[in-house]
Amino acid sequence: MKALVLSGGAGTRLRPFSYSMPKQLIPIANKPVLEYVVGNLREIGVTEIGIIVGDRAEEISDVLGDGSALGVAITYIPQHAPLGLAHCVKIARPFLGDDDFVMYLGDNMLVEGISEIADEFAEVRPSAQVVVYKVPDPRAFGVAEVDENSRVTRLVEKPQEPRSDLAMIGVYFFTPLIHQAVDAIEPSWRGELEITDALQWLVTHERDVRARIYSGFWKDTGKVEDVLECNRELLQRLRTDIQGVVDDESSLIGEVVVEEGARVVRSCIVGPAIIGAGTLVEESIVGPYTAIGADCRITEAGMSDSIVLSGAYVHNVSGIETSLIGRKARVGSAKQHRLVVGDDAHVEVAA
Repeated sequence: MKALVLSGGAGTRLRPFSYSMPKQLIPIANKPVLEYVVGNLREIGVTEIGIIVGDRAEEISDVLGDGSALGVAITYIPQHAPLGLAHCVKIARPFLGDDDFVMYLGDNMLVEGISEIADEFAEVRPSAQVVVYKVPDPRAFGVAEVDENSRVTRLVEKPQEPRSDLAMIGVYFFTPLIHQAVDAIEPSWRGELEITDALQWLVTHERDVRARIYSGFWKDTGKVEDVLECNRELLQRLRTDIQGVVDDESSLIGEVVVEEGARVVRSCIVGPAIIGAGTLVEESIVGPYTAIGADCRITEAGMSDSIVLSGAYVHNVSGIETSLIGRKARVGSAKQHRLVVGDDAHVEVAA
């Protein structure tokens, strides 16, 4: 089995961060989302991975390389425009050949992995198997209607009156029959080749399409709120590991990771929390559910439930909560408000 990971897309819901980095590289608990995706694939024995990339291809390849450091072999497949998930399958055909494959959206976090689902697909080997999740409002998703044997009877994209609460999330298992379906469909009103249409073609032609409910923690990390929720979930699994320096005037409470080269000076760290490699935390309070990236400076500050990306500098500001601070950003205090705010930014200023 091979894997096809989709890492194009503009990430408009994550602006302004997605202006300067692909959304799939946003770090959660100090590791890019794509590394979690690759880890889940390696766990099910898939080592040949094709990654669909758009105009941010170089940034993604700079992080993942050829995959050897992660125990896989990566092939990058360029897509000149976002023309739909089924279009990704179409352009990846030379890489996929006639192998079964798993298609995985590169901004999706399935924290408990996909081993059980992969085992079920290998045992039953339907024509296709979609991974679904029970959601309170399915109108924003592709929705699967299934019978009592988990066979898909109908698929509807973003229905206004859904007849099922089973939303298709970002993992699909396919046999080579999907290529026939992709070749048979036409672009939708959006001008895209929809994977929902290809799956419906299989259903209409009486192929065996199954749905498997995912019961673990799942999030599409397309919004800041979802990124922070994933960060909380992963940090809950931390175990204390002190590789850096913590001075005698500092205190660590709960599960805390201090990476190599980091220094904690006259500060209090309340876990679960991560202090990245080469970072200085001085005369500050870092509260729970906070991940601070590499080479940051946090001085005379207070924060919790936040993500700080590499190279950021936060000084003399307390009360930072549920925040995402970008790479090399500078956050400080002043007697008057002075703002340098980029496109699509969101700023809240205390009265």
